[in-house]
Amino acid sequence: MAESSYFSTMYSNATYDAVGRDLLNFYFQYQTAIWGVTLLIPVVAIFFLPLVMMGLVYISALYLKAYRYYYKINGYTFTPECWKPARYMLACLWDFQARFWYGYEIQGLENIPSEGPALVVFYHGAMPVDWYYLLSKSVLYKKRLICAVGDRFLFHLPAFDALIDCFQVYPGTIETCADILKKGNLLAIAPGGVREALFGDETYPLIWGTRKGFAKVAMEAKVPIIPVFTENIRAAFFTPSFGKKWLRALYEKTRIPLVPIYGGFPTKLKTYVGEPIPYDPSITPEEMVERVAGKMKEMITTHQKLPGSLTRSIIERFQYLFKVKHS
Repeated sequence: MAESSYFSTMYSNATYDAVGRDLLNFYFQYQTAIWGVTLLIPVVAIFFLPLVMMGLVYISALYLKAYRYYYKINGYTFTPECWKPARYMLACLWDFQARFWYGYEIQGLENIPSEGPALVVFYHGAMPVDWYYLLSKSVLYKKRLICAVGDRFLFHLPAFDALIDCFQVYPGTIETCADILKKGNLLAIAPGGVREALFGDETYPLIWGTRKGFAKVAMEAKVPIIPVFTENIRAAFFTPSFGKKWLRALYEKTRIPLVPIYGGFPTKLKTYVGEPIPYDPSITPEEMVERVAGKMKEMITTHQKLPGSLTRSIIERFQYLFKVKHS
């Protein structure tokens, strides 16, 4: 009996030791997996959020295609006026998204004229969400559409034709832009374009190069220029700093924006609409460019803490929420 009890005890201890080791290994594997997922979430999020934003843009485009198709299959004549209800609805949705995610504000909306032409010149962030929001504000509160100049690649994106038609996005020729303004419309141009979007940084440089087309357009149409800048726009979305020189060389050669965009964080965004710079027939387009660039730089140094900071902009966003909650 003693011998049998001895072997039974040894067997039980060995079994318990094996089970304990298995449980310990499982625990360590579980903890490793949890930490791996935890560390992976931010990495996935910074690339996933821009896709969400692009998804919202594409959903808007598909909605507009379906909206226009509904008119056509029912035998209605589709005119530019037919876009107004759809445009208003999308403006409401984008305005809600702006307030919800970014605590979006705008200062100086009164500088957008209620009637008559003007050229809106804005700083181009990595992803121009602030432009969508300014456009929505203008549609909702000024009852005016701001036409825009888009880069060539936009006109080749699938499903974008209805979006381009609804919000009147045009290629950027001087003749086309001047004609739009002469008809009494508002028109927006980002002189930095895709270069400024993809190759700017937290110091908010103006990457306008020798571009003076926007000044020629304004002087040809004899309209004022309204500068626009959005605080923290370069903290909302980023482009990689590593390999930027090589990526820019690739862009200059292909004109295809192959630079990845990441971010989408809930930063505080506030758009400042500056006072109109009046048409002055006594100056040259080059002098007008200098005047507008000087005003834009002044707005950046006045309204943006330099260099920009992701952490600070997120803190500003939550400070805004706290003030709203306790006001």
